[in-house]
Amino acid sequence: MQRPTDIAGMMRALEGFMTAEGKARGLSHPVRASDVFISPYAKCGTTWMQQIVHGLRTGGDMSFDEITAVTPWIEMAHDLGLPLDPQPGDFRVFKSHLSWNEIPKGGRYIVVLRDPVDAMVSLFRFFEGWFFETGSVALDRFADYFLGERDGRDYWTHLASWWAMRERDDVLLLSYEAMKHDLRASVAQVAAFLEITDDATIAVAEAQAKFDFMKAHETQFDDHLTRMARDAACGLPPGSVASKVSTGKAGAGKPLVSDAVQAAFAATWTETIEAQFGFEDYATLRKALEGEPG
Repeated sequence: MQRPTDIAGMMRALEGFMTAEGKARGLSHPVRASDVFISPYAKCGTTWMQQIVHGLRTGGDMSFDEITAVTPWIEMAHDLGLPLDPQPGDFRVFKSHLSWNEIPKGGRYIVVLRDPVDAMVSLFRFFEGWFFETGSVALDRFADYFLGERDGRDYWTHLASWWAMRERDDVLLLSYEAMKHDLRASVAQVAAFLEITDDATIAVAEAQAKFDFMKAHETQFDDHLTRMARDAACGLPPGSVASKVSTGKAGAGKPLVSDAVQAAFAATWTETIEAQFGFEDYATLRKALEGEPG
């Protein structure tokens, strides 16, 4: 058994990742008003936000094998053999990557937005050595795949669906870049959304969401439960290892891709997000999100 060495092979492997039955079971799970769904697009800060919210609801409990075991991925939990209940803390937390269009309704929702090029580069690095052989797929070719995904699960549909819900009381949007710039303020914003006011709890959640802490506990954030459960179904060899804890420097993706790829991302943004909401680029949208003058 070998890893794919091209995009076509990667896409065939991905077909085995999630089953329709497993997704349907997760989406039919009864929702409580207190439930929290953390649903960024892939590689936009999901694991980071899971750790923040779990720390806030438990006062810093770290007695879990891997974060997905205590904040289960709702559309994948059945396929991973993980229960959705019970969970520690005063409320349930679910990971997701679903758009507003698909996610179960009736709970509370936290979504982290991220520059699309940075998200694409992070996804490339995450897949390399897992869904395709290291060094076998060029970054620009992966960018073409990322841009070509227009099946309702793509970055652009996801962003548009959540942006349209940003004024709802049960929806909190943050940017990955703001979390990098001022983690304390971001954790405080999440705590306020969840109506958590205890200063000690907020301080612990912030401390345990810092890079050095999460890096020191890297195996608790590395998706090993997902890989053990789904590698065979995807036709992938076992033993892949990848960290989800990285410095994730904002804006680091653009220097790594060609001018043609940057232009293609800009054109796609214009066709989708700017056409719907009037923001000429991600930076302009982020300023609007964070209340900064354009």
